[in-house]
Amino acid sequence: MNYKIGLIRGDGIGPEIVNEAKKVLDRICEKYGHSFEYEDILMGGCSIDVHGVPLTDGAIEAAKGSDAVLMGSIGGNTSTSPWYKLPPDKRPEAGLLGIRKALGLFANLRPSKLYKELSSACPLRKETADKGFDMLIMRELTGGLYFGDRYTKDVNGVRTAVDTLSYNEDEIRRIAVKAFEVAKKRRKKVTSIDKANVLDSSRLWRAVTEEVSKDYPDIALEHMLVDNAAMQLVKDPGQFDVILTENMFGDILSDEAAEITGSIGMLPSASLNETKFGLYEPSGGSAPDIAGKNIANPIATILSAAMMLRFSFDLTEEADRIDNAVQAVLSKGIRTGDIWSEGLRRVSTSEMGDAVCDEI
Repeated sequence: MNYKIGLIRGDGIGPEIVNEAKKVLDRICEKYGHSFEYEDILMGGCSIDVHGVPLTDGAIEAAKGSDAVLMGSIGGNTSTSPWYKLPPDKRPEAGLLGIRKALGLFANLRPSKLYKELSSACPLRKETADKGFDMLIMRELTGGLYFGDRYTKDVNGVRTAVDTLSYNEDEIRRIAVKAFEVAKKRRKKVTSIDKANVLDSSRLWRAVTEEVSKDYPDIALEHMLVDNAAMQLVKDPGQFDVILTENMFGDILSDEAAEITGSIGMLPSASLNETKFGLYEPSGGSAPDIAGKNIANPIATILSAAMMLRFSFDLTEEADRIDNAVQAVLSKGIRTGDIWSEGLRRVSTSEMGDAVCDEI
C-alpha cells in the first residue's frame, strides 16, 4: 500500500520522537512491502520562527493533501521563550486549535493502558495498580469552551472575562456515535462524563447520548459527573472502558488518565474527522528542558503511528505488530529514563526506537 504522511515534527523533543516513529514505520514498510511518502510540515514555535505565525495556510493545505498526519510536540518554555510574549492567538498552541478546526478533527481518542511491566511506576496504591486498567477517552475536540466566543473587557470599571460554552445536538451526536462504535470493538461499555446537575450544555449532552445509545442495545451506558469521574480515575480506573466527554473535561481527565500509567511518555492519541483522515500525536508536551538530549521517551509517538495504521490506513496486522513490539521491549526490561528503575536497562531515545524496530 502507498500512503502520504505529513510529518509535523514540532518543537522541543518533537523532532526526536517523530524521528523514532518514522524509523518504526520504515521498518513496517520493509516487512510488509508498503511505501510511505513523507512531507515535513511546520507548525508551532518552529513555524513562528520561520513565518511569524504558528500555522500557515500552506501548512493546512499540506496536511489536507496527506492521507494522515503524524505530529510530535508543540510549544516551549512559557516563562522564557519569546513565543509567549506574543498575543495568545499567535503562540504555538494556537496552531493546534487552528489545525483541528481546519481539518475538522472533532474526535480525540486517547488510550490509557497500564502495562503490567510498569505497574511499579504507577502512582496509585499497589493493590489498585496490580489490577491494571485499559481505557480509551473519547474527547470532543472542536466545540465547547475552547472554541466559543470569548472576550475580556472593563465592565463598570471591573476587568471581566467571558468564555462561552456551547454545543448543539449534531456535535454531540457525532462524537457519541464514535464512542459507541469504538466500544463495540472493546468491552462494550461507555461512560459519559458531564456536569448535568449544573450546566445546560451537559443536560443536552446527556439527552443526546441516551438517544444514540438506543441504536447500540448491546453497549452498556452509564453517566458520571465530572468531579466523581476525576476521583474514580484514581480510586478504581479498571471500571472504565470507553469514556465519552466534552472538550475541556476531556482535556483534564485524559491528562489524569495518562499520568496514572506511570509516564505520560507512554500515551498515544488520535484526532479524527468524519472520514478516515486523522492527526496522530503523543499525549505529552514538548519537554523543552530535555530537548536535544536524546533521553525522551518515544513510545507514545511510536504507538501513535500504530494508531495511524489502524484507524486511517486499516492496516490492523501492522498496527498489532508495533503494539506487540513495544510490549516485548518492555518485557525485556528496556526503559528510557522516565520509566526506568534499578536493575533494568536504561536506553536513549534512539536506542528505544532501535529496540522496537528489532522486535518488529
